[in-house]
Amino acid sequence: MANANSPKLSTPLEQGVPPRVRFCPSPTGNPHVGLVRTALFNWAFARHHGGTFVFRIEDTDAARDSEESYEQLLDSLKWLGFTWDEGPEIGGPHAPYRQSQRMDIYQDVARKLQDGGYAYHCYCTTEELDARRDAARAAGKPSGYDGQCRDLTDGQKSAYEAEGRTSIVRFRMPDETITFTDLVRGELSFTPENVPDFGIVRANGAPLYTLVNPVDDALMEITHVLRGEDLLSSTPRQIALYKALTELGIAKATPRFGHLPYVMGEGNKKLSKRDPESSLNLYRQRGFLPEGLLNYLSLLGWSFSKDQDIFSIEEMVAKFDIDGVNANPARFDLKKAEAINADHIRRMDPKAFADACEPWLRAPHANWAPEDFDAQAWARIAPHAQTRVTVLSDITANVDFLFLKEPVEDQASWDKAMKGEPAALLTTAREKLDAADWSDPESLKNAVLAAGEAHGLKLGKAQAPVRVAVTGRTVGLPLFESLEILGKERSLARIDATLAKLSA
Repeated sequence: MANANSPKLSTPLEQGVPPRVRFCPSPTGNPHVGLVRTALFNWAFARHHGGTFVFRIEDTDAARDSEESYEQLLDSLKWLGFTWDEGPEIGGPHAPYRQSQRMDIYQDVARKLQDGGYAYHCYCTTEELDARRDAARAAGKPSGYDGQCRDLTDGQKSAYEAEGRTSIVRFRMPDETITFTDLVRGELSFTPENVPDFGIVRANGAPLYTLVNPVDDALMEITHVLRGEDLLSSTPRQIALYKALTELGIAKATPRFGHLPYVMGEGNKKLSKRDPESSLNLYRQRGFLPEGLLNYLSLLGWSFSKDQDIFSIEEMVAKFDIDGVNANPARFDLKKAEAINADHIRRMDPKAFADACEPWLRAPHANWAPEDFDAQAWARIAPHAQTRVTVLSDITANVDFLFLKEPVEDQASWDKAMKGEPAALLTTAREKLDAADWSDPESLKNAVLAAGEAHGLKLGKAQAPVRVAVTGRTVGLPLFESLEILGKERSLARIDATLAKLSA
């Protein structure tokens, strides 16, 4: 049960107040898919309840943050289709929305916390802290900060300063169990010995994440904090800090917390930035659709229904709520992500699909000369390609036979298809195709079928050498529609070239 002195958590939704949530990444490197999942759940929660989605940048770590990463974050959110109600580029009533521009605010709050007795200066050196932690561990006790500087007299402080010691500012944790109801995990309790006093300002005066994050949430009136499970251990500290901020008149209430499950990679390990599949840029470069990727990421800890995995973002927003999020870790499955993306590609309007493929039909992705691209041929083949590709980048290899002067030579495909007596089969197929109606794919199919029957082969075996001769590969788009679009002259010329190669 909660301690009588534990802070009472607000329940804004129960009071009919639209939620205010935030997404507050640090601009360090490529965005991580776990970060995107957090943004998605916050954004969907806000949109579902008619609330406010605040986008905030936590860029107080000058050594790691970069302007390039900041711009990349903004670009990534826009590509994914997220819109924010307050934040960079659009402003809002709680501007600025970059922590690096809010330093005066944090310094003022830190002073008020010290003046109110909620925080104090700690003069302990790193060596002293390490020695006391080691001793605590050896004695089987918690190894957090032991409160050495909690109640220093003015004389003791002066003596430390006379020694040339610097000090950090620590928050004074209450000596009581902190209990709260996590929106994902239920009721959780943290005893005092497991949540020691913590630093909020460095010795150089720079505020720490432990201060700036709750202060921004308080001033921006955030009602729900939905974030990763890795931040769960910091929640009792933040709840205690909120209580202090509320008593000082800085915060209006304590937000509700919900900690989202880990996204796991291979070997039951948390998906880290070092894992290739964690990079958002990878999926964008491969040609994932934003809708397909977000559909898959939403399933990492949440379920639309027992029998439906494919849905639009609008459908997700209509159904999403935080009480449907599962506390268990979610495993990232690249194959499933690709399959879901392929379904979204098939759902696209054909013209939208053709337009979306355009970047992969030009350099540097395309290996044909720009003047060899045939827009009419592409428009005709696109509907057939739409049912075959998993990601948009697949399109380049699927249609290159149309725009290259000669098909790509794939030795593995050649070895697989050119078995038995391929020259005899191709000679017969050429004769039949020469007499076929090239405006009708069915006529071309019948020609190859007849060639196969003449050599005792079924259609599947008969068409393989023809496909490799014309397209260079054993797998690809529907063969007979491809032959029609490539045209009689070019198709037969490629069969002749293959026969010449076989004879040589």
